[in-house]
Amino acid sequence: MIKVVRGNPTPEELAAALAVVQARAAATAALPSGAPVPPEQWSDPGRIARQGALRPGPRSWARTYWPV
Repeated sequence: MIKVVRGNPTPEELAAALAVVQARAAATAALPSGAPVPPEQWSDPGRIARQGALRPGPRSWARTYWPV
């Protein structure tokens, strides 16, 4: 579920954003589980965001972008 938190996007802007999210989800689903990540994708911020929810605790701000 996607929710617009701030602003008032036009239908075209919302459709474009949803198309990007859907394409990213399809690309992720197409990868075999546990497959190694190609070097050209190492710096992809989306790869880090897919790894799961943040864990609260001491120094959690420092671990925000660490791989799990």
